[in-house]
Amino acid sequence: MGKHIYPGRYTTENTEDIVVFIIGMRINKPIALNKWLPVFNAMPGMIRELYTNKDELGFLSMESYFGLRTTSMIQYWRSMDDLLAYAKNEKHLTAWANFNKKVGNNPAVGIYHETYQVKNGDYESIYGNMPHYGLGKALNHMPITTGQSSARKRLNSYKMQ
Repeated sequence: MGKHIYPGRYTTENTEDIVVFIIGMRINKPIALNKWLPVFNAMPGMIRELYTNKDELGFLSMESYFGLRTTSMIQYWRSMDDLLAYAKNEKHLTAWANFNKKVGNNPAVGIYHETYQVKNGDYESIYGNMPHYGLGKALNHMPITTGQSSARKRLNSYKMQ
């Protein structure tokens, strides 16, 4: 069964501060399964924990992408404090310690993350004929009005209220 498609154009309210966190890994040496597979396998448990405890953790939502060598997750968080608190969480600290013990500076697998703190509603979104996705899954998903027909109008629509 597929996700419900919302026909038409939708956006999100941009009245809240949010944090966008991009995290992933790159398999540099595919044959070194013993190095990159434990890194890959550490994520499902943390993702389950995030979705199970969304409200307490400040986690809003995420999207995942899998490529030939690189995986990425775009996560949406309520605040930088919430994200940084999760980084000190036992499950994350255990995964990080295991990574450093098993991989360290071995070039077989790479990891990365980027963090963006978006304040004052300085973001906009549009979803045409899509299921709830990205910010539209994390925040209030609503039909676009005449006053929100362009990116500029969506960026400014809530600042004028």
